[in-house]
Amino acid sequence: MSETDFTPAPGNGPFVFTPENEAAAKKHVAKYPPGRQQSAVMPLLDLAQRQNGGWLTETAIRYIAGYLAMPEIRVWEVASFYTMYNLKPVGRHFVQVCTTTPCWLRGSADVVSACEKHLGIHVGETTKDGLFTLKSVECLGACVNAPMMQIGDEYYEDLDADSTVKILKALAAGEVPKPGPQSGRRTSEPAGGLTTLTSLNPPAE
Repeated sequence: MSETDFTPAPGNGPFVFTPENEAAAKKHVAKYPPGRQQSAVMPLLDLAQRQNGGWLTETAIRYIAGYLAMPEIRVWEVASFYTMYNLKPVGRHFVQVCTTTPCWLRGSADVVSACEKHLGIHVGETTKDGLFTLKSVECLGACVNAPMMQIGDEYYEDLDADSTVKILKALAAGEVPKPGPQSGRRTSEPAGGLTTLTSLNPPAE
């Protein structure tokens, strides 16, 4: 599977929302004023993708177009533009490594290399067992905790080669790695510890 090949894989039969996703879709559509319901195309595509194992079939695209009464090409334009949508099957664990400047300066190339070496695949490919798909993406908005990667809905931050491989091994073993910084710091606090506001008691004058 080439990262630059946007030709959709053929759909496998008809697509229709499950009752749970149908209810969720109606809530999304209801957020928009009359005549603007097509604005719900992005969350509805996300629902369809999650229901279909992480990717969008041709039939799912057509279903969303019909659901929102919009031209099919308009749905294709959205689905093919944003990297959050996949037009081909992906592995159970969709590994997206940020390689934009802040992450690159902090070592994202080492993270990508560690993924490729450990998984035995290159960026844009899926492991033979269908467990992992590796992709290089643009900024994911966690620059202060660079380098980082997104796997599914979780962010893994402050990575190096060793912590990256540790996460991949845990996922392969069916475990759930703790998301967030892997360096031991909490959220986005200073990597070297607090330098200001170290005491709740102001000094006496």
